[in-house]
Amino acid sequence: MKNNKKKNSTDSKNVKKENNNKKNNIRLIKRNNEIEMTKESQENVEKVKKIKNPKKILLILAVAILVIYAIYAVFNLVKNPTDVFMVRTGNLSEEETVNGYVVREENVIESESNKNEIVKIKAEGEKTAKGDSVFRYTSSVEKDIEKKISELDEKIQEVMTAEDTNFPTDKKLIETQIENELNNLYGNNELQNIKSYKKNINMYITKKAKIAGELSPAGSYLKSLIAERTEYEKQLNSTSEYINSPVSGMVSYKVDGLEKVLTASNLNNLNKEFLEKLNLRTGQAVASSDNSAKIINNYNSYIIFNSNSEEAKETKVGNKIKIRIQNTIEVSASVENIIEESDGSRTIAIKIQNYVEKLISYRKISLDVIWWSATGFKIPNCAIKTIDNITYVIRDRNGYLDKMAVKILKSGKDYSIVKAYTRSELLELGLSSEKISKLKTLTVYDEILLEPTEKQLLQ
Repeated sequence: MKNNKKKNSTDSKNVKKENNNKKNNIRLIKRNNEIEMTKESQENVEKVKKIKNPKKILLILAVAILVIYAIYAVFNLVKNPTDVFMVRTGNLSEEETVNGYVVREENVIESESNKNEIVKIKAEGEKTAKGDSVFRYTSSVEKDIEKKISELDEKIQEVMTAEDTNFPTDKKLIETQIENELNNLYGNNELQNIKSYKKNINMYITKKAKIAGELSPAGSYLKSLIAERTEYEKQLNSTSEYINSPVSGMVSYKVDGLEKVLTASNLNNLNKEFLEKLNLRTGQAVASSDNSAKIINNYNSYIIFNSNSEEAKETKVGNKIKIRIQNTIEVSASVENIIEESDGSRTIAIKIQNYVEKLISYRKISLDVIWWSATGFKIPNCAIKTIDNITYVIRDRNGYLDKMAVKILKSGKDYSIVKAYTRSELLELGLSSEKISKLKTLTVYDEILLEPTEKQLLQ
């Protein structure tokens, strides 16, 4: 019995222990489940927080879409830049830059025996009439006479200031003229102009002195000084040799010895080889002479250049072209002479009648030859197609295509200048009146197909 009680007691303890273990396991499982639920809950909360920020998500999506679209657009642009072209007015020209030799009608004027320095009477580029004095040669006694005149001028000025002679009207007029010349002189850097202004000032001062002398009492000191000065002036004029212009024209003191070589009457002999042997530098100004001058025909001038371009090979005597000098000045010109060179090039002489004075300082210049220029609708050549000798473009207006006949005025490498055909021109080209009436007219800002297909053209 005792053994049975002990056994039952042991079994009871084991059962209790086992139940306690089960309870502990259940508690552990619950705790693990709670921990897992807590983690899952936190993750869900984070997801909810992310979902609760839709603006950020939309912004990210928008940026992504824009990036994708930009990549797509760039790809398409590179693959096919554009399908249409907007029509605008424009200018097209064919030009080339060449070196040209300036040829003029020139008369050198100088003394055969007198080689003294000259005193310029006419300024560089100034127009002169036939018989006008252009310059004079200095004399051996001129410096002494000029020194004496200068000393007398100082004395005259001192006496005039001291006497304060009254001659209101004439005095005011002369003093105004002197003031004007002084204003012109101020800030002027042109040596020839400065000399001219100084000469005028001296002339007005002398005139003022002479008037003062005439109003002075007989035998006065001022009158005697002016009389003495007049005598020196006569001596100066009598000892100088004056050179007059044999013809009317434009005065220049830039004499280079080529005046009788580069002449209009010699155009047929001025070929490429002859001109190159002159060894002239492009853009170099001709030096001024100390003892001579020349009279230039200011109505026209010639420029000779050599070219191997297609335009040069096709031009003819009498053709009208344009040139550009000094980078900005465009001048009309006519082809006067053409020499065929052995190397296949052509030496071409052109005549200009405007801006002749711009070239008087040079013998060899750089210029742009403008063989042709045209203004009108400027469109790409790839948009123009020809059917039965008539050129067309296709207009695209909101998906509706219209075939338009256009006349090509001038064509370049990539573009052409076009305008609408006239009805009579289309009739001469064989187009019927019915078809002409159906054609649309090209206008500015129309959009035309760059590469129209044959099917589109035949519609």
